Amino acid sequence: MRQRPPVTKPSEPGPVSATGTPGHGGSRVVLTVLHADDPPPSRDLLRELAGEVRYARAQDLGDALPGSDALLLWDAFSPALRPVWHRADALRWIHVAAAGVDRLMFDELRASDVVVTNSRGVFDRPIAEYVLACVLAFAKDLPGSWRLQRARRWEHRVTERIDGRTAMIVGTGAIGREIARMLRAVGLTILGAGRTTREGDADFDAVYDSSRLAAVVGDVDYLVNVAPLTPETRGLIGADVFAALRPSARLINVGRGETVDTGALVEALRSGRLAGAALDVFEEEPLPAGHPLWSFPQVLISPHMSGDAAGWRGALADVFLDNLRRYATGAPLANVVDKRLGFVPSH
Repeated sequence: MRQRPPVTKPSEPGPVSATGTPGHGGSRVVLTVLHADDPPPSRDLLRELAGEVRYARAQDLGDALPGSDALLLWDAFSPALRPVWHRADALRWIHVAAAGVDRLMFDELRASDVVVTNSRGVFDRPIAEYVLACVLAFAKDLPGSWRLQRARRWEHRVTERIDGRTAMIVGTGAIGREIARMLRAVGLTILGAGRTTREGDADFDAVYDSSRLAAVVGDVDYLVNVAPLTPETRGLIGADVFAALRPSARLINVGRGETVDTGALVEALRSGRLAGAALDVFEEEPLPAGHPLWSFPQVLISPHMSGDAAGWRGALADVFLDNLRRYATGAPLANVVDKRLGFVPSH
């Protein structure tokens, strides 16, 4: 790969200039868009801001990359970049049309001076609403009512209150904070688990080091996982955590499937060590039809859709267009990912 001009390091968000952009000599930005079957909207505006736009599916990415300054991963979970990385001879910026970037990161990218940005902010509120819906569904036994309705059975039950309950949110970034604010508004006590223990946080009653998760979940009613996938979080919620939870607790996973030990989860549900789980993400997606998680009546399953509220594709496009304007004029990029950490640090 040819030598590139210096750029701001991802761990130090700031201006990212590009030789030859409209703000630096009048030349055009060359943008490649990786997509599947649905290219992003606002194609005319993309062309206006970038000058040259190349649309590529996974099999064509290697041919589109040479000479490209910027890459939009509209197909955000595609693994297509790594095999053709050697052809990215001019690449200086990658934008991911998602909040998580773990599917993108590989050693060569981390070691490069290519800046990575994500779509932080688009999914915060919808995911928080999904988590609140799951809390209410468990507390009011809505799945049980649905099963009884389908059986035409009139069976009176007593349900739970959610005020006064405790939720621990694993992952204290933007999505975790939005979840914290929403659950606090309906009366829950909110704990957090992040990289370090700290006090005085505006959104959490207390924040604990997630490496000590099993030691601090004993009084938790709802364990909400929104942690990004990193080497430190892979398998974070395992048998030790399930053993430490009270048997009436529920797990809600809207982070990454790989951050939960699936075998330990199945065993905790089967043995009654866990009262229920709402799962939007899985180690293998789609979840295989024969997987035991489908068979538990106390498990709610959704197909990785907790953040996909109506209008989400347009919102993703707007985030990228804002960053493309910044890139073209040499202004600071938003949502710069720290490639060592694997996410956008909270400041």
